[in-house]
Amino acid sequence: MIQGIIGKKLGMVQVFDPDGRAIGVTVVEAGPCTVIQKKSGSKVQIGFGRTKESRVSKPVLGQFKKAGTEPFQVLREFDTDDPDALAVGQEIRADIFQPGEVVKVIGTGKGKGFAGVIKRWHFGGGRETHGSRSHRIPGSVGQCAQPSRVFKGLRLPGRMGGGRVTAPSVTVVEVRPEENLILLKGPVPGANGGIVKKKKK
Repeated sequence: MIQGIIGKKLGMVQVFDPDGRAIGVTVVEAGPCTVIQKKSGSKVQIGFGRTKESRVSKPVLGQFKKAGTEPFQVLREFDTDDPDALAVGQEIRADIFQPGEVVKVIGTGKGKGFAGVIKRWHFGGGRETHGSRSHRIPGSVGQCAQPSRVFKGLRLPGRMGGGRVTAPSVTVVEVRPEENLILLKGPVPGANGGIVKKKKK
């Protein structure tokens, strides 16, 4: 069995558990994905989100033509227990997951633009009284004559967010294979409409 699937984050809703308690869950459109290639070892490449041929580069389009499938927007690789059980062109759906299963979700976090040290690194800031003009600046970062440079790795202002984020323990609350939906309880990285990978732990 393949160890994961590609999906799209749709947003959050509330559902009720058997005891009548409301649970906030994230709805993810999981698949359907198509097997494009069998890689070396136990990996397979799958595609998600059909697109036009004109929006795909020629080398990648050659992969789709060799597999005999339509072009896809997103390609990802996943491990599988038994590569021989999967065939090129086979469809992978949301029913590979079961309610109650704990999965790993990988996506691109929300970008927050350029941020200062107080927002980015939670610095306390300078004093607000006695004529101080150092309120939100990082303060002294350089060295004296030796080594006469700024050390690498200092916490400074810069681009915040927008990187790869992994949520290691997200619970599958409900699976709706007929609608290609999975309801997840826990942090799902990224904005609505973003692409995420769900992997078995």
